[in-house]
Parts: sequence; structure tokens; C-alpha cells
Amino acid sequence: MAPTPVSPEPGSPAGPADSLILDTTDNAVLWITLNRPAALNALTWDQRERVITLLSDASADPAVRAVVLTATGKGFCAGADLRGGTGGGPGSGAGSGAGGRSGSGPGRGSGGGPDSDAGNGPGSGAGDGPGGGGGVAGDVARTIQRGAQRLIGAVLDCEKPVLAAVNGTAAGLGVHLALACDLVVAAESATFIEAFARRGLVPDGGGAYLLPRLVGPQRAKELLFFGDAVTAADAERMGLVNRVVPDAGLEQAARDWAERLAAGPTRAFALTKQLVNASLDGDRGAAFAAEAAAQEINMTTADAREGVASFVERRRPAYRGR
Repeated sequence: MAPTPVSPEPGSPAGPADSLILDTTDNAVLWITLNRPAALNALTWDQRERVITLLSDASADPAVRAVVLTATGKGFCAGADLRGGTGGGPGSGAGSGAGGRSGSGPGRGSGGGPDSDAGNGPGSGAGDGPGGGGGVAGDVARTIQRGAQRLIGAVLDCEKPVLAAVNGTAAGLGVHLALACDLVVAAESATFIEAFARRGLVPDGGGAYLLPRLVGPQRAKELLFFGDAVTAADAERMGLVNRVVPDAGLEQAARDWAERLAAGPTRAFALTKQLVNASLDGDRGAAFAAEAAAQEINMTTADAREGVASFVERRRPAYRGR
């Protein structure tokens, strides 16, 4: 079963990341659940680091063969929120979103996300960095690289399939957290808001990398320039999500797909994911060379041998993720 949420009291500090990022493994599926519903699951620095660690560990754990990333309450992820977090950590102001208020990036910045009227910094927690008089050139770039970009990279680089079950509003970095996943299932009530331009900001967390690959450059610019809320139905039509389901059916829909993935050839999925993610970044020759190398590696796996044997023997394959 997915984790039972433990909701903090409204207005309470963020608390330990291990209680606000729930994780459990069931039927070889790791469920990572953002659990700050009162803050629309905006991420603090330590919560972000916890998610990165869980994804990294999943890559190396043979007991985990698929990952679901979801959340409790009405929000999937409102971006970065440094209230109550360990704001002094590296890249502490990572990401932008709807829920941010105050915290520390380089210097003494405000971590307000672009959909928040309370934040004074540039949405990355670097308010006293360049332009604020208290930092040096490169502070903002380092903050983003060590924070929001590391989080999105952890999803893209995870060697297991990662499925987003978007239960509500995804804003700012929260949108990119969902779109970095390999598959996206959204509840009918979910919305996606590229909120950066509303506050005069440039998207972070790989937004300008992810969106054109999903919807093309013109549609990506429409979403990024205007920052309009996109309904789940429109997101499905655009190609931002794979499937929209009734709110009450979201967990089951995610479970069905995740367990299918967990029963599949795990190493083949990892290699396929790498090929697809790299396919738009190089030329045809590089893509073909990567494909050939992936085939060479995959044919050494037990699952590949099982797949061929089951075809010859006319039976259903029994993959073991090795």
C-alpha cells in the first residue's frame, strides 16, 4: 500500500524531512510521497535532498523496480518553500513555485516562489546575492545548479522507471518535477502552472529543456510566457501527461502502471530510458551508436535471456530485474 499520510498542523514548521517525505516499497514499487499538504507540498532544502537520496538509492536497489512520486492533500508540489528548512545548506534556495516564503540562499534571501506575493528574492533563495549587495557573481547559478537542477536530474537519471501521480496543483518547480518523470498520470482536478514569468523570472529546474521536448517550442513558450493554469484535460491534450483519471482513481491507476513496470525487464527499461532521454540532444549517428551499445549491454542480462527463451517456449516471461 502507499504510505499513510501524516499531516502537519497548519502553520507548523517543516519538521524532519523523513516525516514529510514518506517512502515505502510495495510489490517492488517505491512510493515517494510529499507530505506537507498545508503548504501544498512545497519543498524545503532538506526535503529536496531526501527525495534525491531516495531516487539515487532506488537505482542501486534490486528490490526496487519502479518508483511512484506523488503527494498528499490538494497540491502535488508548489515549488520551493524554505520556511522551516535547513536554509543554509548547499543550493538551499533551489527551485521556484507557489508556496515559498522566506529562507536562506546565498546571503540572506527570500525564498518566495514566483506564484507567491510574499517572496522578495528572485525565486531561488538568493535575494542578497548579485543585485542585492551581499553575494558574488555566480551565486544564483550555483544555487540553481546545486538545487533545482539536481532534483530534476535525479529523476531523469534514476535507473528505474519513475511515474508521477499528480494529485493536485503543480506550480513552478513542481511542474518540472512531474514532467521529468517517465510517465505522468494526473487526477482530473490537477492543474499545471508555469508561474515564473508572473514574477519576472526565468524558469528553473530544467523547464526550458523539458517543455519543448514534450510540446514543441511554440507551445512551450506559450506556457512559459503567460503562466496560465493548465487543466489536467488540456495537459493530456497537449502531451504533458499520459493519462487523466478521476481523483478517486488516481492511486489505483498509478499502482496498475507501476506494478506493470515493476514486473518488466528492469535493465532494459533503464537502457531504453537513457536512449529516449538523450535522443533529442545529439545527431542520428550518436543516437544509433548509443542504441547499439545499449543492445550490447542488455543482451548480457538475465531478463533478456528470459525474454528470448519465453518467446521460443511460447510462455509468459518471468522477469526478475537482473
